[in-house]
Amino acid sequence: MQIFHGLDDVPADLGLTVLTIGNFDGVHQGHQHLLNELVNVAGRYDAAPLAITFDPHPALVHRPESAPELLTGTQEKLRRLQSCGLAAALVLDYTEEVYLLSAERFVQQYLLPLTPAAVVVGADVRFGRGNEGDFGTMVQLGERFGFEVIEVEDFPVDDLQAPDPAARCSSTAIRRALTEGHVAAAAQMLGRPHTVAGEVVHGEARGRELGFPTANLAQDAEGMVPADGVYAGWVTDRQAHRWPAAISVGTNPTFDGVQRVVEAHVLDRPDEPVEEFDLYGQHLRVEFVDRLRGMVAYEGVEKLVTQMHQDVREARQVLLGAPAGLQRPLP
Repeated sequence: MQIFHGLDDVPADLGLTVLTIGNFDGVHQGHQHLLNELVNVAGRYDAAPLAITFDPHPALVHRPESAPELLTGTQEKLRRLQSCGLAAALVLDYTEEVYLLSAERFVQQYLLPLTPAAVVVGADVRFGRGNEGDFGTMVQLGERFGFEVIEVEDFPVDDLQAPDPAARCSSTAIRRALTEGHVAAAAQMLGRPHTVAGEVVHGEARGRELGFPTANLAQDAEGMVPADGVYAGWVTDRQAHRWPAAISVGTNPTFDGVQRVVEAHVLDRPDEPVEEFDLYGQHLRVEFVDRLRGMVAYEGVEKLVTQMHQDVREARQVLLGAPAGLQRPLP
């Protein structure tokens, strides 16, 4: 997938395109549903399927004090867009100047130079100054400037608490699920386990002292961190080594910790030092599959270690299979 950071990066010979516009935070199943239609329509037009997205997220510009925590960083988002079969993505530097463009001017300045045969969007699309442009506006502009506008219906999912065919698959719903620790529900909407990615840094080495060495992610790791607790999941490095893990999120209340950390204990790591397990300084992706329990302050190290052994057993059951009746699906 070609990545353009502004119109100046777009080659003159790009040719005909089929476009969509959005923040695409998380690239969840609703986004994937739209992007699949984008690729299909592009095939009919023999055109390049291209997504226009923004960096930073518009909310970080307009209301930084109340902007939502992002599900994915820009690089992870682009990774996911590529996996949907797009030919290219245009990452627009979102500024007040972009925000102040009228809906018509936005289309003229950013869509028309890409020679769109069609624009594929949801019914709730908004664009232009103050979100003045909607689906009807896009249709009118398409008729005026010569591109087709195709509406894609919402992708329905079960409600987080009870089945509800009217529920929407949205970044907001996924954030709510993660805030409550419901990573399995989030995975259902994402179509994959939720991921937090970052560099492994040195912690207090307390896990190693207790017999459970962990890889601690840096505080600037990308991806929304779910609710405090212990999770079963996977850890992947840049070389595509992938290991099952028990993951802890929280402040280590047994030791009166104050800083919230994400740390992953790789299951069944070898006793002898192995080069690929020297994770310090490496970039890891931590995937959350299922929540095992909430975070608890234990009275004494002995009780904590007993619980950690139980956590590892449960994580192994979740990820690697368990006796009949205890099996849960792999991601």
